[in-house]
Amino acid sequence: MTDQANSAVSGPGSAIRVLLADDEEMVRHGVRLILRHAEGIEVVGEAANGAEAVRCAAEDRPDVVLLDVRMPVLDGLAAVEPLVALDPAPQVVMLTTFGDEENVLRALRAGATGFLLKDEGPQELIRAVRAAAAGDAVLSPGVTGTVVRRMLSGGAPRVPDRRVAGLTDREREVLVMLGEGLSNLEIGTRLGIGVGTVKTHVGSILGKTGCGSRVQAALLAHQAGLMG
Repeated sequence: MTDQANSAVSGPGSAIRVLLADDEEMVRHGVRLILRHAEGIEVVGEAANGAEAVRCAAEDRPDVVLLDVRMPVLDGLAAVEPLVALDPAPQVVMLTTFGDEENVLRALRAGATGFLLKDEGPQELIRAVRAAAAGDAVLSPGVTGTVVRRMLSGGAPRVPDRRVAGLTDREREVLVMLGEGLSNLEIGTRLGIGVGTVKTHVGSILGKTGCGSRVQAALLAHQAGLMG
Protein backbone atom coordinates (compact mmCIF):
# COMPACT_ATOMS: atom_id res chain seq x y z
CA MET A 1 0.00 0.00 0.00
CA THR A 2 0.99 3.58 -0.48
CA ASP A 3 1.10 6.52 1.89
CA GLN A 4 -2.15 7.64 0.24
CA ALA A 5 -4.03 4.71 1.72
CA ASN A 6 -6.20 6.77 4.00
CA SER A 7 -7.05 9.60 1.62
CA ALA A 8 -10.62 10.24 0.63
CA VAL A 9 -12.41 8.58 -2.24
CA SER A 10 -12.03 10.50 -5.44
CA GLY A 11 -14.75 12.99 -6.22
CA PRO A 12 -15.74 14.83 -9.38
CA GLY A 13 -12.64 16.01 -11.21
CA SER A 14 -10.31 13.94 -9.03
CA ALA A 15 -7.94 11.29 -10.30
CA ILE A 16 -9.28 7.77 -10.75
CA ARG A 17 -7.83 5.70 -7.92
CA VAL A 18 -6.61 2.25 -9.01
CA LEU A 19 -5.52 -0.80 -7.02
CA LEU A 20 -3.41 -3.43 -8.84
CA ALA A 21 -3.72 -7.06 -7.71
CA ASP A 22 -1.48 -9.62 -9.43
CA ASP A 23 0.95 -12.14 -7.99
CA GLU A 24 3.47 -11.42 -10.77
CA GLU A 25 5.60 -8.43 -9.87
CA MET A 26 6.55 -7.82 -13.50
CA VAL A 27 2.89 -7.56 -14.48
CA ARG A 28 2.20 -5.07 -11.70
CA HIS A 29 5.28 -3.09 -12.70
CA GLY A 30 4.22 -2.92 -16.34
CA VAL A 31 0.65 -1.90 -15.55
CA ARG A 32 1.87 0.71 -13.07
CA LEU A 33 4.18 2.26 -15.67
CA ILE A 34 1.35 2.49 -18.20
CA LEU A 35 -1.12 4.05 -15.77
CA ARG A 36 1.48 6.41 -14.27
CA HIS A 37 1.61 8.30 -17.57
CA ALA A 38 -2.17 8.39 -18.07
CA GLU A 39 -3.79 11.71 -17.24
CA GLY A 40 -6.31 11.54 -14.41
CA ILE A 41 -5.34 8.06 -13.17
CA GLU A 42 -3.46 7.32 -9.94
CA VAL A 43 -2.23 3.93 -8.68
CA VAL A 44 -2.91 4.00 -4.94
CA GLY A 45 -1.94 0.45 -3.99
CA GLU A 46 -0.74 -3.00 -5.04
CA ALA A 47 -1.47 -6.51 -3.84
CA ALA A 48 0.07 -9.91 -4.58
CA ASN A 49 -2.98 -12.06 -3.71
CA GLY A 50 -6.73 -11.79 -3.31
CA ALA A 51 -6.75 -11.51 0.47
CA GLU A 52 -4.29 -8.64 0.33
CA ALA A 53 -6.38 -7.02 -2.41
CA VAL A 54 -9.48 -7.01 -0.22
CA ARG A 55 -7.55 -5.62 2.73
CA CYS A 56 -5.88 -2.90 0.64
CA ALA A 57 -9.16 -1.96 -1.03
CA ALA A 58 -10.82 -1.47 2.36
CA GLU A 59 -8.00 0.88 3.37
CA ASP A 60 -7.08 2.59 0.09
CA ARG A 61 -10.68 3.00 -1.15
CA PRO A 62 -9.87 2.68 -4.88
CA ASP A 63 -12.37 3.47 -7.61
CA VAL A 64 -11.16 0.56 -9.74
CA VAL A 65 -9.46 -2.73 -8.84
CA LEU A 66 -7.53 -4.54 -11.59
CA LEU A 67 -7.68 -8.10 -10.32
CA ASP A 68 -5.78 -11.12 -11.63
CA VAL A 69 -7.85 -14.29 -11.87
CA ARG A 70 -5.20 -16.70 -10.62
CA MET A 71 -3.39 -15.77 -7.39
CA PRO A 72 -2.20 -17.57 -4.24
CA VAL A 73 -3.81 -17.42 -0.76
CA LEU A 74 -7.11 -16.16 -2.17
CA ASP A 75 -7.58 -16.13 -5.93
CA GLY A 76 -9.22 -13.34 -7.84
CA LEU A 77 -12.48 -15.21 -8.27
CA ALA A 78 -12.94 -15.61 -4.53
CA ALA A 79 -11.97 -11.98 -3.96
CA VAL A 80 -14.68 -10.47 -6.17
CA GLU A 81 -17.59 -10.82 -3.75
CA PRO A 82 -15.86 -9.28 -0.70
CA LEU A 83 -14.55 -6.48 -2.93
CA VAL A 84 -17.96 -5.54 -4.36
CA ALA A 85 -19.44 -5.80 -0.85
CA LEU A 86 -17.25 -2.92 0.38
CA ASP A 87 -18.84 0.46 1.00
CA PRO A 88 -18.14 2.27 -1.22
CA ALA A 89 -17.63 -0.63 -3.61
CA PRO A 90 -14.89 -0.38 -6.25
CA GLN A 91 -15.40 -1.42 -9.84
CA VAL A 92 -13.61 -4.76 -10.32
CA VAL A 93 -12.00 -5.55 -13.67
CA MET A 94 -10.56 -9.04 -14.07
CA LEU A 95 -7.19 -9.44 -15.79
CA THR A 96 -7.18 -12.72 -17.66
CA THR A 97 -5.68 -14.68 -20.53
CA PHE A 98 -7.40 -15.90 -23.66
CA GLY A 99 -9.08 -19.26 -23.13
CA ASP A 100 -9.97 -18.60 -19.48
CA GLU A 101 -13.64 -17.93 -20.25
CA GLU A 102 -15.05 -20.21 -17.55
CA ASN A 103 -13.33 -18.23 -14.81
CA VAL A 104 -14.43 -15.00 -16.45
CA LEU A 105 -18.03 -16.23 -16.29
CA ARG A 106 -17.72 -16.93 -12.59
CA ALA A 107 -16.25 -13.49 -11.95
CA LEU A 108 -18.97 -11.68 -13.89
CA ARG A 109 -21.68 -13.58 -12.04
CA ALA A 110 -20.02 -12.63 -8.76
CA GLY A 111 -20.29 -8.94 -9.63
CA ALA A 112 -17.15 -8.00 -11.56
CA THR A 113 -17.55 -5.04 -13.90
CA GLY A 114 -15.84 -6.88 -16.73
CA PHE A 115 -12.60 -8.37 -17.95
CA LEU A 116 -9.51 -7.40 -19.88
CA LEU A 117 -7.01 -9.63 -21.62
CA LYS A 118 -3.49 -9.25 -20.27
CA ASP A 119 -2.06 -8.83 -23.76
CA GLU A 120 -4.21 -5.80 -24.60
CA GLY A 121 -2.26 -2.66 -25.47
CA PRO A 122 -1.58 0.30 -23.16
CA GLN A 123 -4.35 2.46 -24.61
CA GLU A 124 -6.91 -0.32 -24.15
CA LEU A 125 -5.85 -0.69 -20.50
CA ILE A 126 -6.24 3.05 -19.91
CA ARG A 127 -9.59 3.08 -21.70
CA ALA A 128 -10.77 0.15 -19.58
CA VAL A 129 -9.87 1.90 -16.32
CA ARG A 130 -11.69 5.05 -17.38
CA ALA A 131 -14.73 3.10 -18.58
CA ALA A 132 -14.94 1.13 -15.33
CA ALA A 133 -14.63 4.30 -13.25
CA ALA A 134 -17.49 5.80 -15.27
CA GLY A 135 -19.66 2.80 -14.46
CA ASP A 136 -19.47 1.21 -17.90
CA ALA A 137 -18.92 -2.47 -18.51
CA VAL A 138 -15.41 -3.48 -19.57
CA LEU A 139 -15.42 -6.41 -21.97
CA SER A 140 -12.34 -7.36 -23.93
CA PRO A 141 -13.38 -7.69 -27.60
CA GLY A 142 -11.32 -10.84 -28.10
CA VAL A 143 -13.52 -13.03 -25.92
CA THR A 144 -16.73 -11.06 -25.37
CA GLY A 145 -18.78 -12.98 -27.92
CA THR A 146 -17.74 -16.35 -26.53
CA VAL A 147 -18.42 -15.32 -22.94
CA VAL A 148 -21.86 -13.85 -23.65
CA ARG A 149 -22.92 -16.94 -25.62
CA ARG A 150 -21.79 -19.22 -22.80
CA MET A 151 -23.53 -17.10 -20.17
CA LEU A 152 -26.77 -17.25 -22.09
CA SER A 153 -26.56 -20.94 -22.96
CA GLY A 154 -25.66 -21.91 -19.40
CA GLY A 155 -28.09 -19.62 -17.62
CA ALA A 156 -31.83 -19.39 -17.13
CA PRO A 157 -34.14 -19.75 -20.14
CA ARG A 158 -35.12 -16.61 -22.02
CA VAL A 159 -38.55 -16.12 -20.48
CA PRO A 160 -40.20 -13.14 -18.72
CA ASP A 161 -38.40 -12.48 -15.43
CA ARG A 162 -40.28 -11.06 -12.43
CA ARG A 163 -37.21 -8.99 -11.51
CA VAL A 164 -37.98 -6.58 -14.35
CA ALA A 165 -41.65 -6.19 -13.40
CA GLY A 166 -40.96 -3.26 -11.09
CA LEU A 167 -38.99 -1.25 -13.62
CA THR A 168 -40.40 1.93 -15.13
CA ASP A 169 -40.75 2.21 -18.91
CA ARG A 170 -37.61 4.36 -19.07
CA GLU A 171 -35.66 1.89 -16.92
CA ARG A 172 -36.70 -0.91 -19.27
CA GLU A 173 -35.40 1.16 -22.18
CA VAL A 174 -32.09 1.62 -20.41
CA LEU A 175 -31.93 -2.08 -19.52
CA VAL A 176 -32.36 -3.03 -23.18
CA MET A 177 -29.50 -0.70 -24.09
CA LEU A 178 -27.35 -2.30 -21.41
CA GLY A 179 -28.16 -5.57 -23.13
CA GLU A 180 -26.87 -4.04 -26.35
CA GLY A 181 -23.61 -3.22 -24.60
CA LEU A 182 -23.98 0.56 -24.86
CA SER A 183 -22.01 2.90 -22.59
CA ASN A 184 -23.65 5.56 -20.41
CA LEU A 185 -22.71 8.21 -22.96
CA GLU A 186 -24.21 6.21 -25.82
CA ILE A 187 -27.39 5.56 -23.85
CA GLY A 188 -27.68 9.24 -22.98
CA THR A 189 -27.18 10.26 -26.60
CA ARG A 190 -29.83 7.86 -27.85
CA LEU A 191 -32.37 8.92 -25.22
CA GLY A 192 -31.49 12.60 -25.23
CA ILE A 193 -30.65 12.70 -21.52
CA GLY A 194 -27.51 13.46 -19.53
CA VAL A 195 -24.94 10.90 -18.43
CA GLY A 196 -25.76 11.66 -14.79
CA THR A 197 -29.39 10.76 -15.41
CA VAL A 198 -28.32 7.55 -17.13
CA LYS A 199 -26.22 6.63 -14.10
CA THR A 200 -29.24 7.23 -11.87
CA HIS A 201 -31.36 4.92 -14.02
CA VAL A 202 -28.66 2.24 -14.06
CA GLY A 203 -28.32 2.41 -10.28
CA SER A 204 -32.08 2.07 -9.90
CA ILE A 205 -32.12 -0.91 -12.28
CA LEU A 206 -29.38 -2.67 -10.35
CA GLY A 207 -31.15 -2.00 -7.05
CA LYS A 208 -34.57 -3.18 -8.22
CA THR A 209 -33.33 -6.30 -10.03
CA GLY A 210 -30.65 -7.34 -7.56
CA CYS A 211 -28.01 -7.37 -10.28
CA GLY A 212 -24.51 -6.74 -9.00
CA SER A 213 -23.13 -5.16 -12.16
CA ARG A 214 -24.00 -3.83 -15.61
CA VAL A 215 -22.89 -7.14 -17.08
CA GLN A 216 -25.39 -9.03 -14.94
CA ALA A 217 -28.07 -6.53 -15.93
CA ALA A 218 -27.21 -6.99 -19.61
CA LEU A 219 -27.53 -10.75 -19.18
CA LEU A 220 -30.88 -10.28 -17.45
CA ALA A 221 -32.14 -8.24 -20.41
CA HIS A 222 -31.45 -11.21 -22.69
CA GLN A 223 -32.79 -13.84 -20.31
CA ALA A 224 -35.99 -11.87 -19.67
CA GLY A 225 -36.76 -11.70 -23.38
CA LEU A 226 -36.38 -7.93 -23.65
CA MET A 227 -34.00 -8.02 -26.59
CA GLY A 228 -36.57 -8.98 -29.21
